[in-house]
Amino acid sequence: MNAPAPQRPATVLTFVQPLSATRRAARLARLLATRQLEVWQMSPGVTERAEQIVAELASNAVLHGRAPGRDFRLTLTFHPAAGILRVAVTDARADRFPLVPGRVPPLPDAESGRGLLLVTALADRWGMDLSAPPLKTVWAELEARAHQQANGPLTDEA
Repeated sequence: MNAPAPQRPATVLTFVQPLSATRRAARLARLLATRQLEVWQMSPGVTERAEQIVAELASNAVLHGRAPGRDFRLTLTFHPAAGILRVAVTDARADRFPLVPGRVPPLPDAESGRGLLLVTALADRWGMDLSAPPLKTVWAELEARAHQQANGPLTDEA
């Protein structure tokens, strides 16, 4: 009888950072995400897309998901075996849902309202999850494997 060969457990890399719901913290979220993706040796193409997605989701958390005295949370999760990077921003306003892009286009001279259009264009998929009230998480996933093959090797070492 042949025993099955032991398999190496799948490595999942995770970065979690709570941040105050301020514009300065939204900028910090983008900078922290960029640095973490560099540490994970993510390809420049994936890093650039993720950086813009973090900027939009963190900005939305500060502008639309802010609750007095409550922070927002940035979570990055990379599954090297699947080649999926997930960017998630959790805020304390489960009563405010993101508007689906395209349903009501922003006015041409509007100063806001295009953030989720950018997320839709940059992410391979995105969505929203509700958890223990009053939390809402807006997430976006990027296929890192396709970019990995085009831009060289990617390691799963943190």
